Amino acid sequence: MLCVRHIYAFALRRCQFRTLSSDTLLSQLNSCTTEDQVFDLVGKNKAKLSEKHVGSAISLLWKFQKEKSHLLRNIDYVKNHSQFLTLRILAENKIDFMDNELLVDTLYNVLRFTEAHDSLVEELVMEGWRRLERFSLPILSKFALCLNEQQMYCSPLIGKIADIVNVNLDSIQDPRVLSVLMICISSVISQNFQDRLIQKAELLLETVNFINLNHARRMVQFLRNVRVTYRPLLEKCNKVFLENPSQLDLENISLILGLYQSLQFNNTEFRLVTKQKLTETIDDCTNPVSFTRLFAALGPMAGQEVRERLIATALLMAEEFNCHQALVVLETMEEMECRNSHLIQKIASVLHKYLDKYKPTELAKITQALVLLHCHNAELYTKLRRLLVGYLQVNVVPSDISMLTRVLSMLPSSQVDEVLINRVDAVLPQCSLSDLNSCAIALVRWVHHDQSHQQSTSGPGAKLLQKLSNCGYQRLQKASDLDLLLEELKHISGEWFEEILVEETINTCQRLMDQITWMNVLEFSSFLIKTNYRCTPLLDRIASVAVQHMSKIHPSGTYALLLPFTVTNYDPQSEEFFETCIQHFSSHLGCFEPHLLVLLGYSLAIAEYFPPAVINAIFNVDFLTKLDAQLETLPDTLNWRVRLRLMELNRAVCLECPEFQIPWFHERYCQQMQRKGNGSTNKAQEQIHRMLGEILGGSQYAKVSVLTPYYYGIDFECILDKNKKPLPYMDPSIVLADLVQWGPDIQLQGKKGLPPGTQRIAVEFLDSKAFCKNSCHLKGEIAMKKRHLEILGYQVVQIPHFEWNSMELSSKDAWMEYLKKSIFETNQMLRNRARRLRQHGEDMKSESGTDLSQSTGPRVVDIMVAMGHVHAVERRFWAQETSTDWWDCIVLQVWDESQ
Repeated sequence: MLCVRHIYAFALRRCQFRTLSSDTLLSQLNSCTTEDQVFDLVGKNKAKLSEKHVGSAISLLWKFQKEKSHLLRNIDYVKNHSQFLTLRILAENKIDFMDNELLVDTLYNVLRFTEAHDSLVEELVMEGWRRLERFSLPILSKFALCLNEQQMYCSPLIGKIADIVNVNLDSIQDPRVLSVLMICISSVISQNFQDRLIQKAELLLETVNFINLNHARRMVQFLRNVRVTYRPLLEKCNKVFLENPSQLDLENISLILGLYQSLQFNNTEFRLVTKQKLTETIDDCTNPVSFTRLFAALGPMAGQEVRERLIATALLMAEEFNCHQALVVLETMEEMECRNSHLIQKIASVLHKYLDKYKPTELAKITQALVLLHCHNAELYTKLRRLLVGYLQVNVVPSDISMLTRVLSMLPSSQVDEVLINRVDAVLPQCSLSDLNSCAIALVRWVHHDQSHQQSTSGPGAKLLQKLSNCGYQRLQKASDLDLLLEELKHISGEWFEEILVEETINTCQRLMDQITWMNVLEFSSFLIKTNYRCTPLLDRIASVAVQHMSKIHPSGTYALLLPFTVTNYDPQSEEFFETCIQHFSSHLGCFEPHLLVLLGYSLAIAEYFPPAVINAIFNVDFLTKLDAQLETLPDTLNWRVRLRLMELNRAVCLECPEFQIPWFHERYCQQMQRKGNGSTNKAQEQIHRMLGEILGGSQYAKVSVLTPYYYGIDFECILDKNKKPLPYMDPSIVLADLVQWGPDIQLQGKKGLPPGTQRIAVEFLDSKAFCKNSCHLKGEIAMKKRHLEILGYQVVQIPHFEWNSMELSSKDAWMEYLKKSIFETNQMLRNRARRLRQHGEDMKSESGTDLSQSTGPRVVDIMVAMGHVHAVERRFWAQETSTDWWDCIVLQVWDESQ
């Protein structure tokens, strides 16, 4: 029966086709210029309309809407018109007579005006399913797009389309067809199929002469859908965006920036181009729709002047925002760390008006943003709490319950109650580690709140926290797939995880470490950095996998590989690990974003590696100019961090590698940081200071909070003569006399030298932050600071917190004896160590014939400093600045002592 039906439909189409060229009704439809003209023509010719006429009429109706701006579209007028109902009925009756292209075009156009559950849509989808095998690839892609718009992401029909694409992938040569299909089938594909699609997309981007911006954008969207940051494809797509600046309108820029943010991908050139284009459109964004997009896209990367303009416009337009626009503005304000109290209060009042319209996830976002922006609106918070608790009581999804619990704990004066306890308790067995962490954060807040109000520490919150911890242990013990575990651990942080679960998590990772491969090694390294845990078997596994598969890892990924080793101050058993990483990225420095290259250089400096290619790439005017431009587009926190790391790298190169002749150009920056800093001391430091005074013979013999050349801060400093007798700090001219500095007038600042044989002692109290979490091993940064202070001529005495606070040192006499030994009995030990270093260096030089000054190990200058023969700071460089801003381009003019 079905075959007869299709034969009849085909015959009828053939009969109608022969009169197509002389179809006056179709010509009249095509000459229409408004919706009313189409409806008038449909009303007068109902009986004459064929499936071609119906499809053409619906297509024209959407064409007219598409040509209008969003504000001027009248979708409701069209879909509620009586003649549109006529078209729908006719289309439903004539589905069998439509050819494949007309069928899919009609479905696409009808979806612009109706809902997914509309009967016409359902009939068109069913007919499309029946014809699926006969669709050409372009028609198939458009049909898949229609299904995607109906949110049929994982339906059997999408699976069938994926099978067809899998079979015909090699024959696809149209980037539009491929990009649409990639998005539509992204939820139902295997890892292998995913890799094939990415490779195909790369191939088309390389071989097709012209790529539309939308095609590349959809490829980026595919990567976002499958949650893969595949940099080669992202970089190719980014190149397409930059080659089509005319297509970078506000809507496209907003979409691309959102995708990049989700993928944690950043490109300086794209951000600078879009920042300029967005800034130029500020005056044109005069309605809430366009301004909201502009505010969200430009706000986070705008300079202070542009931010103030955006905030001023937002204040004027706030009352016109709908519920969605108000939420977007609030989230952007949170990202911008906006502190404009007037705008905060105005947006809060708009949100209060729409609060009942928001979904639970949106309420969670609102709560978090308002709290972080320090909004003071008790009435709003009361209503928020009522709505959140209401959703919590009826929700059964563990991730939603954990989210609602976490944001409830953020509300001012929030207290745990029985409803919250019961809801969390009910879903604990189904919670992922991420969900458990969210609940734990909330419970810890409530437990601390109870303790601060002198309530019982064994209350329901504390008991549930213990049960929650047990669930976390059990989930870790049952874990058998490292990739799934990493997915759960991706966003975990906070006191509960660090104190309760981190050790068991590391044990689980060790049990699964055979599953560390080149595909997940970067993600695993990033996780390990967060734990502050020094697990040598895991680190060795990372190094082994990286060395074996380095060619498969993107060069920029080496930063994430190196970081756990430099942070934890660990040299892996795989001796070639650092060299392999350096060789891998040295010829690809151009693929690094400027800020990432600075962070990489600093990380290598911690481990005493100074690759000439990296150092020369960073310390030149062109790079610094490019970095300055990029930092203007980055969030304030990252901006501050990169500037600090550049200063620290500059300091490390000046001290450890004078052969590079890189000048010190951060004097003014360090002075500014010094003025902003606070000089607070803890009880242990105050205690040590008092005892130093007693040991040395008075407070005048020990100086507190000393600032060294190159702006290292040390807790205490004392000076011993050659007989180990302390020298008082009475004559200010001798304080820095041996630590020679060059100033802008190219004259020595010190006037008198210290007596011969004098030794400076730097005493540092090391709290828990100076050590890896699970050991007494110094972190890389602290080890580097000690190294640099020794180069500056100091004998460094480090007092670990676990020694100072130990049972062995539980009396004043024990503390005094400990300090005496540390200060007065360390010189000979340092000389013995220096002698061993010198012998080791001479042996290496005689064996290899290389210049140790160019190597990454101990250099001759280090050994001489340790022996006390020279002070490394006697050779110092100075950079003459060309403007009052430390960040302006630097003219590298180098002087040494002879000049």
